[in-house]
Amino acid sequence: MLKKIIAICLLLNLTACAELQQVVNQIPQGGTLSNADIAAGLRQALDQGIEKQVSKLTQTDGFYKNALVKILLPEELQKVDKTLRDIGLSSLADEGLKLMNRAAEDAVKEATPIFVNAVKEITFDDAKNILLGNDEAATTYLKLKTESPLYSKFNPVIKNSFDKVGANEIWSSLINKYNALPLTADVNPDLTDYVTGEALKGVYTMIALEEKDIRNNFAARTTTLLKKVFALQD
Repeated sequence: MLKKIIAICLLLNLTACAELQQVVNQIPQGGTLSNADIAAGLRQALDQGIEKQVSKLTQTDGFYKNALVKILLPEELQKVDKTLRDIGLSSLADEGLKLMNRAAEDAVKEATPIFVNAVKEITFDDAKNILLGNDEAATTYLKLKTESPLYSKFNPVIKNSFDKVGANEIWSSLINKYNALPLTADVNPDLTDYVTGEALKGVYTMIALEEKDIRNNFAARTTTLLKKVFALQD
């Protein structure tokens, strides 16, 4: 009896694998769609996400007034913010937050050329895996291809932005006031690195938002090619 059960399980597994492979193999045919069409459709979806969503982040308040990506103080400095507000220095705390977000808005302007190059490199195999993936598969692909070069681009821009608007002086004033308070531990975070990381998170959050919309909302497929390609994953 045990041998029969094992044999049945193996048969079911083999059948399931064969069916899955058949689905994967049939995707390129997709009616009149060629392999090139499918890859082009995925490129178009990412381009739409970059143009529609990432461009918003480069505008004034693109980060600061967007609850999804607004950069807040790092965890170790949350106590600084609360303490300053408790002693009537809310305006100073607000200015510190605003300057961090302004630096991120400046940095994201450097992103588009890197994204464009990464999108151009999508192959059919990449596209097929993305199409069969989850709601953020295309964004995950883009993150893998761009995170390192974007960090290298963002970091000096954020540092220069801090220098340009005097953020270093404001943060120095803010942190020094906090450190001067009794019974507080001194804080000295690397804010440039922190804001760079948060800016990257914001960029991928917005691209993922658009990708999810295209995958799940027919009306978001604004071209004939997007409609045809993403119909394959519906």
